[in-house]
Amino acid sequence: MPIADKLLVQRQRHLKWRGLDWLELALMVLCGVLCFGFSLSVTADIVTRTIGHPWLWLQEVTSTLFIYAIFVGTAAATRRNDHLYLTAISEAMHGTPRIIVEILIRLVVLGVAFCLIWYGYQNYLRGFGSFRLPSGTPIASLYAIIPLSGALIGLFTIEQLVNGLHNGFDHPEPPEDDTAPVVTEAQMRAQP
Repeated sequence: MPIADKLLVQRQRHLKWRGLDWLELALMVLCGVLCFGFSLSVTADIVTRTIGHPWLWLQEVTSTLFIYAIFVGTAAATRRNDHLYLTAISEAMHGTPRIIVEILIRLVVLGVAFCLIWYGYQNYLRGFGSFRLPSGTPIASLYAIIPLSGALIGLFTIEQLVNGLHNGFDHPEPPEDDTAPVVTEAQMRAQP
């Protein structure tokens, strides 16, 4: 099984466009790289401080990787319906009440996405007036991911709204592949 098949979630496939699968895959890979880089930079920061020769720029790298991982992960989780989504409420319902709740939930998420875009962009522009030490990099470099994440969250939410209204929100999920194999009584007797 290729790595792409393992990273793409097939759950609620009826709410997703196949054309955006590459974006979900790219976000998942980027999340992994960012989390690995964050762990590596924290480890390097601890080691360099312990041996008495701290690399101060590692704190900037660590905070940047952490912030980017949060917002990239939020966008990926929105596509996968793993975040910003109240599944317990909507999955307990069927018919018209479920459609109403699904639409309301996604409208709230769309509002959050709009706020991330609007206020994130304002913070990004203001960030050119403040600088990070010791590198002197504008703080805008930290804020750049916020409106981008908001745009991705908005895109994925619109994708789910359009497909949910077209295909319906309530679809039975296929059985999981991770289930243990069923052992018959004859197989049990044949084992030593």
